[in-house]
Amino acid sequence: MAPSLEWPWRSLADAAAAVKAGAVSPVELTRVCLERIERVDHALHAFVSVDAERALQDARRAEREIQAGRSRGPLHGIPVGLKDNYDTLGVATRNGSRVFADRMPTEDATVWARLQEAGAVLLGKTTMSEAAWGVDFPPVRNPWDVRRNPGLSSGGSGAAVAAGLCFMAMGSDTGGSIRIPAGLSGVVGLKATYGRVSRAGVMPHTWSLDHAGPLSRRVEDAALVLGLIAGHDPRDSASASVPVGDYLADLKKGVRGMRIGVPREHFWDRIEGRVATVVRQALHDLEAAGAKLTEVSIPHMPTALGAILVTEMASVTAWHDKYLKQPERRAKYTPEVRALMDAGKLIFATDFLKAQRLRRALTDQVRAAFDGVDALATPTLPLCAWDISESHVQIDGQPEHVLHACWRFTYPWNLTGLPALSVPCGFAAELPVGLQLVGRPFDEATILRAGHAYQEATRWHERRPPDPVARAG
Repeated sequence: MAPSLEWPWRSLADAAAAVKAGAVSPVELTRVCLERIERVDHALHAFVSVDAERALQDARRAEREIQAGRSRGPLHGIPVGLKDNYDTLGVATRNGSRVFADRMPTEDATVWARLQEAGAVLLGKTTMSEAAWGVDFPPVRNPWDVRRNPGLSSGGSGAAVAAGLCFMAMGSDTGGSIRIPAGLSGVVGLKATYGRVSRAGVMPHTWSLDHAGPLSRRVEDAALVLGLIAGHDPRDSASASVPVGDYLADLKKGVRGMRIGVPREHFWDRIEGRVATVVRQALHDLEAAGAKLTEVSIPHMPTALGAILVTEMASVTAWHDKYLKQPERRAKYTPEVRALMDAGKLIFATDFLKAQRLRRALTDQVRAAFDGVDALATPTLPLCAWDISESHVQIDGQPEHVLHACWRFTYPWNLTGLPALSVPCGFAAELPVGLQLVGRPFDEATILRAGHAYQEATRWHERRPPDPVARAG
């Protein structure tokens, strides 16, 4: 294989260093990604739109700037993808829905503006579930097995990174939609603390739960990107005025002496045995690297699902209500999503308030669980990627809807707003399994450090999926 064809499998950090050193050009990187998209994405559908001409034009500009000694930053000339709910000036942002088929933003999302300032090259928009709802799954396929689902609404971003179509792709996470596709596709997914990364210009799903974040091949890449996109933004009323540190500074300090809590409740119930075995081994690996594991208790964890369901359904319906009242637009929603939005109108104010009380109780218990520990560790999901034809799965002999199953372990950290990171930690029957690390508010540095130490001690992130074209055939 020609050396240039190896680039899509290298980390973002490696590519950035090579561009800076002149070992590879932005144009070469962009062409390799575009050629790979052309060759394999018809089997994956990870991208909903690709603008090769614009991408190459931006890559040539980056190359000229670098040659002239005008470096914009660590992403200068690096090809990336954006989920189709990030506003991009001059590029349609459709939110995965026919309702917004003609929507052309008049300004960039803050995150994309910051990535552009750092020199990123946009390949295109990644495929997502309609309006970021996870019921009517888009036609994205899992690179590890094209018969299987790659995850929820950021599934296109996860598949694109896993398949070597780009070096990083942005996703959004309301109940797990960054970490779930990361876990199912064998890549890294980071949801920072609520308020750490601006959502301005990211089409809303649930205002009090939405997070924006990267999916990448390595934890180091996620740390690099977070350092570029984090920080206060007056365009986002929930944006926090909390100083942004250097997430790369302590990345290599390892986990020796780090105290990691393993929740007793919820995360080991109704989980596929093969997944539990892989994650338990990952915990042993962290312990072997010097971390100190201890069991913690969060009693409300198993009962908190109702809180996110009520919060999400009411919030989504409230935002889309103006479109639902327009007959022509209403008809463009898929029946499944339209039914969910109609159901959101049936939620009473008393239900919503009870959900917020439960959310508060959960937050208090999680805060108590952090007494004496630096981070928490759990499985990312209770199952591996399921067949695209399945709406229900069997776990421990119990039938469960895939939507309910796949976000059971991720949604608590949206309700509490804590930073959470999914790291590939092994395989079960040749399907990826994820380890989830959770930190204190605005302490992304600790979970990034733990995740990086785990990747340094293992090599799961270096495995490549089979050729999707051959598998599809």
